[in-house]
Amino acid sequence: MTTTEVTGFAERIRIETQQAHSDTENSVFVTELLAGKLDASAHAALIAQTWFVYDALERIGQTYADDPIVGPFLAPELLRTSALEADLVFLLGEQWREGIVPLPATVAYVERLQKVAASSPEAFLAHHYLRYMGDLSGGQIIRRMLERAYGYDRDGLHFYIFDEIPKTKPFKDSYRAKLDAAPLDETQQQQVIDEANLVFGLNGALFAGLAADLDRYRAQV
Repeated sequence: MTTTEVTGFAERIRIETQQAHSDTENSVFVTELLAGKLDASAHAALIAQTWFVYDALERIGQTYADDPIVGPFLAPELLRTSALEADLVFLLGEQWREGIVPLPATVAYVERLQKVAASSPEAFLAHHYLRYMGDLSGGQIIRRMLERAYGYDRDGLHFYIFDEIPKTKPFKDSYRAKLDAAPLDETQQQQVIDEANLVFGLNGALFAGLAADLDRYRAQV
């Protein structure tokens, strides 16, 4: 009996990306930010780099609306670009676009989306799964920690607030059921898992890039 016969695909992804997930979430930048050890400009920097990723992800997602693999996952209530832009207006002002530049790690992340996820439904699904399921899970914990550490209410935290998904558990359960039902053979499932592990690495590199400014962010606290 194979692994895929014993375990549903959604659970298989979770299990086979656990190590990469753990390595990423223990980044020093994220740890210090959530502990309130960095100043608010560190949060603004994170939101700015995140915007570059979602801008690419969601533009590419529009091209998959009729795809049998990806299409069922494209829920409009998940979209984050406008929420990120609202946060950037609050954090950096109306002219925020003029003041943000993608880090080299962010450029690499966006290039992976444009060169691979844009042409491979399996790769795109990995990116979609990792980002949005993360936003609906650990992202909600991050939201509460940022509220405590920096005194935010809604402004500055729109990225983490899903007004159209008031209860995240039923939505996540439905998403996992769609993963289990997705028309993917075992080879395609492995492609999704491999890409998901790679995406965790891209996120880790982005956090490491932000960590290069830790001393500056600490000095301003």
